[in-house]
Amino acid sequence: MTVSLLGAADIRRLAAELDVTPTKKLGQNFVVDANTVRKIVQAADVQPSERVVEIGPGLGSLTLAILETGASVTAVEIDHRLAARLPQTALDRGVPEGALTVVDADAMRVTALPGEPTVLVANLPYNVSVPVLLHFLETFPYLERGVVMVQAEVAERLAAKPGSKIYGTPSVKAAWYGPWKLSGTVSRQVFWPVPNVDSLLVGFHRDPQPRGSEEERRRTFAIVDAAFNQRRKMLRQALSGIFGSSAEASAVLESAGVAPTARGEDLTVDDYHRIALAAPVA
Repeated sequence: MTVSLLGAADIRRLAAELDVTPTKKLGQNFVVDANTVRKIVQAADVQPSERVVEIGPGLGSLTLAILETGASVTAVEIDHRLAARLPQTALDRGVPEGALTVVDADAMRVTALPGEPTVLVANLPYNVSVPVLLHFLETFPYLERGVVMVQAEVAERLAAKPGSKIYGTPSVKAAWYGPWKLSGTVSRQVFWPVPNVDSLLVGFHRDPQPRGSEEERRRTFAIVDAAFNQRRKMLRQALSGIFGSSAEASAVLESAGVAPTARGEDLTVDDYHRIALAAPVA
């Protein structure tokens, strides 16, 4: 059976039926263009045999485009009305029974995903995009790759390289799991309501082997936070609070092969990991 996608009129009709008014708080800018949702799915290279997790499916426009490939979907939706309606929308549009599983929950609180999906696809609002992505990468090691549509500023920061002006804490923490890259542009006009910011696609591939243990990750992230809390300061000064003094910080940095006079925004995730490994364990 062929899956039919939602158009602008379908989305407005569903929103009226559910008494849903798109809100800035939940980042509800619904995609009303079929070509755009297909573009996202194509960028994610979704295959028929795969299981995909979608965060925040909303009224289902992107969900149907994923299901159209023959893949199965686990959809995590925080809005109870939308979560309750989505299975019926899928059946109405030709999706086979069993292809869609809906998890009615806050994505930040989810600790298990039915079917252990290997691909992540989502349209994420600005205010939760980075925390949600990091939570999913930390919590679900079976996620191998993904593409998300986010505000341009967020996408650029996630994909930023050391030394650039926008390189920051999200850049380093995202890189812990593997490389990220920009994967395409999205017109403002494909959203309802039309946002006042640009959106981009950004994708990742998880490294085949973990960079380090969970304890190493926590220690590394604590050092990253300290380094960027005092951006543009030398690391021996920025990390003095963690290691007790500038002298102690310098000793750890030198042991890790990092110059104490370097600045946090110039270091790679591997540099930060080496610092964590060189640091005395409390």
